[in-house]
Amino acid sequence: MALTKVSTGVVDMSGNTGGLVIAKGTTAQQPTCNATILGSIRENTTENKVEVCTANSGTPAWQLLEEVGSTVVPLTVDYLIVAGGGGGGNASGASGGGGGAGEYLTNVGGTTLSLTYGTPYSILVGAGGAKGSPGGGNGSSGSNSQFISSTYLARGGGGGNNVNSSGGNSGGSGGGAGAISKGGGVSTAVSPGQGNAGGNSGVAGVYYASGGGGGAGSAGQIGNDSNGGGYGGAGLQNSITVASGSGPYYAAGGGGGLFAVGSPLGSYAFNGNIGVGGSSIGGSGNAYGNAFAGTVNTGSGGGGASYGAGSPYTQYFAGDGSSGVVILRFPTGIAAPTPTSSSNITINQVGNVAGYRIMTYTCTNVALDGIVTLTF
Repeated sequence: MALTKVSTGVVDMSGNTGGLVIAKGTTAQQPTCNATILGSIRENTTENKVEVCTANSGTPAWQLLEEVGSTVVPLTVDYLIVAGGGGGGNASGASGGGGGAGEYLTNVGGTTLSLTYGTPYSILVGAGGAKGSPGGGNGSSGSNSQFISSTYLARGGGGGNNVNSSGGNSGGSGGGAGAISKGGGVSTAVSPGQGNAGGNSGVAGVYYASGGGGGAGSAGQIGNDSNGGGYGGAGLQNSITVASGSGPYYAAGGGGGLFAVGSPLGSYAFNGNIGVGGSSIGGSGNAYGNAFAGTVNTGSGGGGASYGAGSPYTQYFAGDGSSGVVILRFPTGIAAPTPTSSSNITINQVGNVAGYRIMTYTCTNVALDGIVTLTF
């Protein structure tokens, strides 16, 4: 059949509500694709697809036209949720336990979470627990952190206890026990969340040593009356904010305090035997000096302290637990979510870390919970 060439560059079918009928046939019926028919199109009834004669690979050949699917980037999210850490305890004539870390919950390294565009999602970032009051105060437990619902809930760390308490407070990680001969707080973390128990306190002796708070990576150490305050439990590293490597630590326990006796009073307190905070982010305990707070925005416990020497006794302070954090990571093709309401929230964004956008949500005032609702 002879071909009829169209003399204009455009075939105007705007007045026709039907479709343009093109040649069709099986793969076996294909005409030879060569320079004389470049640009020809036909329906390949064997493949049930449209094909074109093209030379885009250098040699003329028939190539199928693939259907293009949705160009919307799937909304998949990695998360790290850490609750607030517990405050360290204080005690009169003895020492207070270290605060427990907030529960640690993440899907990094596992299955990404699929969300829906246009749906509002809520974030709660837990405040750190307050330190125990001088002279015998228990540390307060940290507050919970949460993303979306209770399915993604991290529980606040238990506060460290004083000498008059029955034992360490329970929490995401348990608080350390205050002297003397008390049990550390248990972990209330629910798998896949992670937390550990606080350390027990030692018997009455030279140091009146308290237990360290539990961390996400290990339990708090037992107070040792021949050595000193229990170390805080280790935290866990997370790579959600880094392009490579293991990433920083989160959720470590606070170190236990000690109250050394001797002649002169307190002479044993200066041998370096304080309870060290876990993973360099838990607050260290102290004796005859103020203890240390957990590192900000890591959900770590505060250090325990003693009621100091002298007449009258010097009032030393335990350390506050640190507020928690919620971090989201998703492909850079997804725009940052829009906050629709917020209270006491600081939002930090890093635009491109190995192809990901990183959003970090922390408490502006670390002593108060932070809340935000956002929409992708």
